[in-house]
Amino acid sequence: MIEGTIPTRIAGLIRATAVRVGVTPAQLAALDPAIDPAMLHEELLRVPTIWAWRAWELIDTVVGPGSGLLATAAADRGGLHVWDYLFTSAPTLAESLRTVVALRGVVTDPGVGWEVVESGGLLTVRESAPIEPVAVLAPIEEFMLSMMLRRIREATRTPLVPVRVAFTHRESARYPHLIDEFGTRRIDFGADHAQITFLDAAALPTGADPHVGNMLRHYAELVLAGSRAVPSEQESMRAVIAACLRDGDLSLDGAARRLAMSPRTLQRRLEELGTGWRAEVESVRHEQAVALIRDTGLSVQSIAPRLGYADARALRRAFQRWTGLGPDEFRRQSRTAYTEKERP
Repeated sequence: MIEGTIPTRIAGLIRATAVRVGVTPAQLAALDPAIDPAMLHEELLRVPTIWAWRAWELIDTVVGPGSGLLATAAADRGGLHVWDYLFTSAPTLAESLRTVVALRGVVTDPGVGWEVVESGGLLTVRESAPIEPVAVLAPIEEFMLSMMLRRIREATRTPLVPVRVAFTHRESARYPHLIDEFGTRRIDFGADHAQITFLDAAALPTGADPHVGNMLRHYAELVLAGSRAVPSEQESMRAVIAACLRDGDLSLDGAARRLAMSPRTLQRRLEELGTGWRAEVESVRHEQAVALIRDTGLSVQSIAPRLGYADARALRRAFQRWTGLGPDEFRRQSRTAYTEKERP
């Protein structure tokens, strides 16, 4: 599931733009401590969309009108990876744009709805289901529509000028910057949808090779299928607790060392996440106990020390508390359910 995330290519571009305008690394780190800048070079990783919204807020606070255009200026063709080349994945512009919209997840949150609409001689690309909070709509819409225009011009080798550009926000102070970018004064604010419209452009050729187009679409689909979200801070902490259990070093101090922070900082971060050390240890033990009881033939006596329990009785009491069943009964019911599921 990649809804609620954006690819690292976009996250890296947003972060670089933020740093370039004067947002400090500390401010960016505070948005989500789990987002390590080194992760932004890993092609199949994705970061939470909320991180991007907050980063855009920082950029817009520093720059104001035109902040979304700064990222566009830094995104040379190929900078957004395969998405940039989907604009030439079909023989005509309209066909290519449908592919661009269908595979939008390679460049944005797939929960953001986009559609291509043809009406008479008009060709429109518009956002059909915005999910961004109002506070950050302006820079995001500026970025997405200006990127669309640049890639469309590159694909058609034509200096197309839109007959209409529309934004859902009402910040008309941004108008002069947008005239220069889009080449038109027909820019509306407070619209129902963010969109860009062209006249007599649907049939423009993109010079696409049908075989290359098929390969591009297939590759984009593989990227989406193989993508995964960056582990959240809580997930990372639980992974460390699991490693501590495995190595027989289950302690707050030991986990803090592995996370390169002090025990006090670890406790504070857990409190900020609405949890605590004991609750997280309990959660990891619960998850691992269920998996070991359900998926292996190991005895409760063998499982108990793996989870840091002094004896099997302590594990049995904990398991009863978690599931309402003893380990043996849970195992029997799990195997019965599996057998019935597999039965033709």
